[in-house]
Amino acid sequence: MSETRTERDASVADHPERVPTLVVGAGQAGLATAYHLSLAGHDCVVLDRNHRVGDQWRERYDSLVLNTPAKRDSLPGLPFPGPPHAFPTADMLADYHEDYARRFGLRVDGGTDVRSVVQEAGGGWLVTTSRGTYAADNVVVATGGETHPRMPDVAAHLDPGIRQLHSRDYRNPDQLLPGPVLVVGLGQSGADIALELARAGHEVTVSGRVPGEIPVRIDSLRGRIGFSVLWFVWNHVLTERTPPGRRARAAIRGGRAAPLVRVKRRDLDEAGVRRLGARTTDVVDGRPALADGTVLDVANVVWCTGFRQDFSFIRPSPVDDDGWPRDEGGVVPDLPGLYFMGLLFQRGFYSMLSGGAGRDARFIARHILTRSPVRT
Repeated sequence: MSETRTERDASVADHPERVPTLVVGAGQAGLATAYHLSLAGHDCVVLDRNHRVGDQWRERYDSLVLNTPAKRDSLPGLPFPGPPHAFPTADMLADYHEDYARRFGLRVDGGTDVRSVVQEAGGGWLVTTSRGTYAADNVVVATGGETHPRMPDVAAHLDPGIRQLHSRDYRNPDQLLPGPVLVVGLGQSGADIALELARAGHEVTVSGRVPGEIPVRIDSLRGRIGFSVLWFVWNHVLTERTPPGRRARAAIRGGRAAPLVRVKRRDLDEAGVRRLGARTTDVVDGRPALADGTVLDVANVVWCTGFRQDFSFIRPSPVDDDGWPRDEGGVVPDLPGLYFMGLLFQRGFYSMLSGGAGRDARFIARHILTRSPVRT
């Protein structure tokens, strides 16, 4: 008779459950890694703070649509359902992840907050969670880069009557107060949200530099052809092995936003969005002020200012002086048994895409299987 969830919770609470590999995070990176390990007969457990697989996508803004077509969003072993050239919504990706875990029988312990990952004196790792403790030979940290919202210091000094949301917490225009909106940051989410708010009747101003844009409509025939070229470049040119790839990696990890893909500058202009290139850097009389001295009288601010990483729960620290793990393609040489998945530009531009997760996962799984071979 199989062990129930309640029985397993009690067991983990009393004594550490020993497993060969723990994967922290049930997003695309974590699920793909678990798939490759399970396929080889290597037992692993995936821990995730969400109670339901895919909820990290269900919690995004309602109108979110992927910038990659369905044929490029598949995880290993299971094609993404639906028309290959259609662009899935965030909810569709969430349901696909949930079905993926179910289809391959991946064990995902949801509703589990990982509090610490500590290297044991004799080797291996002790992982303390909100539901107890696990002991593992290997730990794969697959929490991704969009975990902790980055908020500028000026946010704390704005008039309390101004409604503020980070893009992580934005769902739809109904959350905002009537009146003008300042959207800070013009990356993918900033462009999406600014356009949606303008179409909903808000007066919208965007602060921040436009990071460039892909010059074709991605849902057009030209876009399909162009995307095939881009997919080749992302997988074979912009990788850690090439000079252009290493330059791109430094720029992306340094905070440079990717070019606009779906929403173009023309779309924003036609919707009446006011684009100001200066950054939001100050507060004057409780109102946001730009670097060029412009003071904006707004009722709402949506911060599309990205996310920060936090690996302070891992000891010894795997982080270098630049704030990024000391990894080589996700492997941490000086901390045996510790791995990362889903880092920005982990081994190539493709690492950041749903359809690229399987390639990195295969690399990490092979390393784990070499270190901890399956006993037959």
